[in-house]
Amino acid sequence: MSAVTAPDTVVSSLNVSRETLERLQAYVDLLCKWQKAVNLVGPKTLDEVWTRHILDSAQLLPYIPKDSRNLLDIGSGAGLPGLILAILGVQDVHLIEADAKKITFLREAARITEVGVTLHHGRIEAIEPFPADVITARALASVDGLLGYTRAYRHETTVCLFLKGRGVEQELKEAATHWKMTVNHLPSATADDSVILRLEGIRNA
Repeated sequence: MSAVTAPDTVVSSLNVSRETLERLQAYVDLLCKWQKAVNLVGPKTLDEVWTRHILDSAQLLPYIPKDSRNLLDIGSGAGLPGLILAILGVQDVHLIEADAKKITFLREAARITEVGVTLHHGRIEAIEPFPADVITARALASVDGLLGYTRAYRHETTVCLFLKGRGVEQELKEAATHWKMTVNHLPSATADDSVILRLEGIRNA
């Protein structure tokens, strides 16, 4: 499948330098190429890859605290959103992914986009935990599940940014039986039925 170039509306929304846009295009080119052999994203989403995946990931950038020192993306898959955020300039990004083929893709994607990220191959429960200032996740697990997975990585001021769709309120209700936290619902730039959850002050209920 031929790569898809960024629509003008997405370019305007991203508001990045020409060099950064070229790196994002290199990522999209690689994603389209690898998708033929490795199921990285939903095949039907490739025609809208810039909106469904690039812009969807990039919209987290304004919600990352300026003083954060690192970012952990769990179940990174094709690097969404973690690798995209690294391309956009977020420092010290860590990507956790259990699938060997996807790790190979992430390694090649980091190489061609010339971004320094740390790859962790394995299930999150098997990785040696470290303190993360920001934790991101997309299409991985319920809110309750995500908070359970990341328990050992969070500290008092960790901010979690989770991209969520329909059913988010039920997920939050279930999570409230185990966790107390400050929840902010932030509007999605890519889908009316989606939301960005910004969770802070997370502690046991």
